[in-house]
Amino acid sequence: MQTSDGFLNRRPVQQQQLVAERPDRMEEACGVFAVLAAEQPVANLAYFGLYALQHRGQESAGIAVFNQDKVLLHKDMGLVSQVFDQDVLALMSGDLSIGHNRYSTTGSSRVCNAQPVVLMTRLGAFALAHNGNLVNAKELRVLVDDGKTEFTSTTDSELIAFAVQQAVNGGLDWRSGIEAALKLCQGAFSLVIGTPAGLFAIRDGYGIRPLVFGFLGEQGLGHWVVSSETCGLEIIGARYVDDVQPGELVHFELGSAEPFRKRWSDEPNRLCVFEMIYFARPDSRFFGESLYSYRQRIGRTLAKESAVDADLVIGVPDSGIPAAIGFSQESGIPYADGLIKNRYVGRTFIQPTQAMREAGIRVKLNPLPDVLSGKRIIVIDDSIVRGTTSGKLVVALRDAGATEVHMRISSPPVTHPCFYGIDTDTQDQLIASRLTLEEIKNHLKVDSLAYLSKEGMVEAAKAESGNFCSACFDRNYPIPMDQELLSSKLTLEPSGSTNR
Repeated sequence: MQTSDGFLNRRPVQQQQLVAERPDRMEEACGVFAVLAAEQPVANLAYFGLYALQHRGQESAGIAVFNQDKVLLHKDMGLVSQVFDQDVLALMSGDLSIGHNRYSTTGSSRVCNAQPVVLMTRLGAFALAHNGNLVNAKELRVLVDDGKTEFTSTTDSELIAFAVQQAVNGGLDWRSGIEAALKLCQGAFSLVIGTPAGLFAIRDGYGIRPLVFGFLGEQGLGHWVVSSETCGLEIIGARYVDDVQPGELVHFELGSAEPFRKRWSDEPNRLCVFEMIYFARPDSRFFGESLYSYRQRIGRTLAKESAVDADLVIGVPDSGIPAAIGFSQESGIPYADGLIKNRYVGRTFIQPTQAMREAGIRVKLNPLPDVLSGKRIIVIDDSIVRGTTSGKLVVALRDAGATEVHMRISSPPVTHPCFYGIDTDTQDQLIASRLTLEEIKNHLKVDSLAYLSKEGMVEAAKAESGNFCSACFDRNYPIPMDQELLSSKLTLEPSGSTNR
């Protein structure tokens, strides 16, 4: 346990996680969660909120709780259920909790980079949790390094916290200080910030990462909950009220029936479209409906765009299944569960044997020969990023007796890296940036391959195409970046090529 004054009874850091082969899809964003409620077990509620958001990050977890003039902080490497137990949570009483699940995008996978970040100011301690990625982290580090700053991590999240600290120590109140700090930040950030003056929830001007809020208990009690997704509200029985809008700062005060809301930035909306396709849980709600419904629609669209004669449609668990069901409904080809996922295989501390590594995909996914044998199958997945595990999956399906394997992808080809909170490789490691469609088909050894069109992806969302960031498909980066940062990942772009 850690307080704003130092470290107390800290549990030993868990064994360093061993790096397994990276999955053949975009990797997770982070999850943030916060509860402001008097006489409620806010640490326990944050635990369950993070548990619902575990899909957004499995490297580390942390919760900070405000108890009068102290901030109690516990964070460590591992899943929420590994980092916390009832004994730890019982020590964390208070009326405001800030929680975070981490998947590293800026800063390595080490316990010092786990969140929330807790710092002291002249007005007391505050805790900050961040989902996203700054594109001006290098410049911001120079701005906040006043010669006295003691950096304890390598994350851009800590830089945001130092910017808040310095603004408040410079004489501003919490609301003005946070807003002043935000204006120094460029990139994607959905933030929850706990302070002695209440809870703040903020999204960057483009709204690239999601953030929602609701109330706990009876409306009007002033018990507020903020979560990366609506599934975090639902697990603790909180009622959804609204999204934190792009470029909005929302201030919740204890016992207040209505929050203070202010638009601090005015930029065009650019929600990450991969939140819709893959990242967010299918039961989370975007644009007034569950993502399960959207994912079924893109499956239907995919069937219209790339029909093929086959006996069976299967989905790659879990994110490929709704699209596979939609594909089946539109095509009339029966759907079946052809792959079984081991749901208890996460980020393991145990290194597999060489033979297991060679088997690869079967550690997490196992095909059903009695379903697949003698069948021409269409396999639906949400994306192909590197082409590594997808190739192993095809081998496993053929070994299970599939006579033909037709692969359909419920997103366009990923040709460019993300700079806004998703861990992607440099451009030369993205298979669709190096190979043609026919070359990818031959590399994967499938009988046919087709991707969803960008137009079909957007049309299925029932929203304007301008509402989304789709830079990983089309290089249309909405936030201007330094050329050095762009060139660090855009290894295949012509020299001097720029784009917003």
